Amino acid sequence: MASLQPRRAAARPSDGHPSDGGERLCVGVVTGARGLKGEVRIKSFTAEPDGIADYAPITDESGQRQFRLTIVGHHKDQLVVRIDGVADRDAADALNRTHLYVPRHVLPVPAEDEYYHADLIGLTVEAPDGTPLGRVKAVHDFGAGDILEIRDADGREALIPFSRAVVPVVDLDGGRLVVDPPPGLLDERPADDAAEAAQP
Repeated sequence: MASLQPRRAAARPSDGHPSDGGERLCVGVVTGARGLKGEVRIKSFTAEPDGIADYAPITDESGQRQFRLTIVGHHKDQLVVRIDGVADRDAADALNRTHLYVPRHVLPVPAEDEYYHADLIGLTVEAPDGTPLGRVKAVHDFGAGDILEIRDADGREALIPFSRAVVPVVDLDGGRLVVDPPPGLLDERPADDAAEAAQP
């Protein structure tokens, strides 16, 4: 589960990739090949990055191909991994951008104030007075904590920090969350400008 204080989001796809009907969750993505012997770099979305290798079965998005991972090193904030059956650079390159999924039931139940990104995506967003603000389109992490991407009915987008102060209510059963942003945070502006401003 991803570290974020005081709220936390977990097992999140960095690009907002959804879960498979709530039955599987994305726990990582292959970001490229490493070396000539078939090793790959993986961005892990689990709380302890190395923990991704403990889950099974790990499959691709289609669920048709399974992977067995062996962590052999680390590169910056990513893992260097050997995958059974991937023995050369070409085979490793072919896996680039492959999202890795596990059955939801093998993952731990989120602790209090922790949420799986897949459960946040699609929630209705409301102001404290009940005014509709849109829906959660995606969850991002630009390095300083999780950011919710909100899209309203007119297609306008905004990025807000997923913190207790800004998002005081997360009601999964009700399919909604409440956003109480500081003045100006939801000003109309292009999504690209908002994303750039959110990056450290």
